[in-house]
Amino acid sequence: MDVGFIGLGRMGLPMAGHIQKHATGGRLILLDRFPDRLADLVSGGAELAANPREVAADSDLIILMVPAIGDIEALLDGPDGLLAGLRKPLILVVSSTTSAKDVRDLQARLDDQPHPVTVVDAPVSGGVEGAEAGALSIMIGGPDEAAATAVAVMSATGTAVHLGPLGAGQVAKACNQLIVAAEVVAVAEASLLAERAGLDVGRLFDLLSTGYAGSRIMEVKGPKFVNHDHTAAGPAKFLIKDLKAVIEEADVSGLRLVTAEPLLAAYTALTEAGLGDEDASVVQQWIEDASASETANG
Repeated sequence: MDVGFIGLGRMGLPMAGHIQKHATGGRLILLDRFPDRLADLVSGGAELAANPREVAADSDLIILMVPAIGDIEALLDGPDGLLAGLRKPLILVVSSTTSAKDVRDLQARLDDQPHPVTVVDAPVSGGVEGAEAGALSIMIGGPDEAAATAVAVMSATGTAVHLGPLGAGQVAKACNQLIVAAEVVAVAEASLLAERAGLDVGRLFDLLSTGYAGSRIMEVKGPKFVNHDHTAAGPAKFLIKDLKAVIEEADVSGLRLVTAEPLLAAYTALTEAGLGDEDASVVQQWIEDASASETANG
């Protein structure tokens, strides 16, 4: 199994490292805008490609860890695009967070290639910490055989589970992001309520973490709320795309969700206020700023 990997940022780079150690049994072909940061992988035997065409020519399976469906579309066409390099059947693993419709449309576009291209969606959850530890949750959707191959490769990066047909991974990620966004806002609000009342927020979170309110969000983001430190692990603005995907899937399902629209409004507003490049926990600062503004305006 020769594996290509495109998009080696803060999450993609450690993921590729785990795949190199545990999964490929063949070549690992890498493409990134900043090849200098791939030196350790190359010294371990990985190969650098000059363009997407070279990745496709040498790979049985390609993992795409780029921000959005538009970035994937940009990789496909042209003399140096992925499609120009097809030499054999290819499994295209979309680990970008997008919508179920996007990955289904992508498969429809690729159905008439001279060599079969099978799209598998495999978005991940767990953040940079999970990527570095090889402890991601990988939500996989696609045809059984291709999905099984993707599970075998992606399991090197964490727990990979095939959840259903193409698009199932993106629906699962939408569910994940809805819960994450709601928990981040709830923990932010709780931190401010406690702080304003004179409580020690760190001790409070230690206590709450032993009960029903305990969560991975409280564990990982809790220190950020305690210290008002919103250095980005994952930019808050990315939740706008995620929550739009939630709402799109809810519309398809005929559901009217309670939390999705208010959460989208909050993350849109804080991004418009210039806070979108900070960590998702920056909603704490946005709530403080908005509260101060309302108080000042009477």
